[in-house]
Amino acid sequence: MTELINIISSFQELDLETKEAIHKYFIVERFKKDELIIREGRICNKMYFIKSGTVRRFCVEDGEEVTKWIYTDNQFVTSLSSFFEQKPSFESFQTCEETVVYSLSHDDEQILLEYPLFSQFHIKQLRLYLSKINEFHHLFRVMNAQEKYSYLIEFFPQIILKSKLKHVASLIGVSQERLSRIRAVIN
Repeated sequence: MTELINIISSFQELDLETKEAIHKYFIVERFKKDELIIREGRICNKMYFIKSGTVRRFCVEDGEEVTKWIYTDNQFVTSLSSFFEQKPSFESFQTCEETVVYSLSHDDEQILLEYPLFSQFHIKQLRLYLSKINEFHHLFRVMNAQEKYSYLIEFFPQIILKSKLKHVASLIGVSQERLSRIRAVIN
């Protein structure tokens, strides 16, 4: 749980009581490769912190799975609107390899939010996350496929290293063949 505590502490210094509560309410879970951890149409009752592994967020559009993002070690993962509003998810999350997470149930999150230092972390983390999502969507929207791939290499190399070619291709909106040509030019 050291990784989780370190990430939280990078946003907000914690006291012993808050650290103990985090240890109490976050649970270790292990998932096999290709396991769905959040399913479209179901309410997402957990937030996950990836200790090790890779998780792909995707939607089905016109009968095809479209990768929206790929999460790697030391990142939080959840279907935001489903988890926070407790309504059915419009997206699915699937492990891309064996994955170990620390999970936090929605009910236990409500308990942890009673701890002022955890609540401060939560606010700081959500503000940063929302800012980064906004920035990412603005930048990614105007980039061509080669620029998107270069952006991922520079800022999210773990996605390139740990993901299937078809998932990276879907994320940047091209065919696997086109991605192979882009990789040949860049490498």
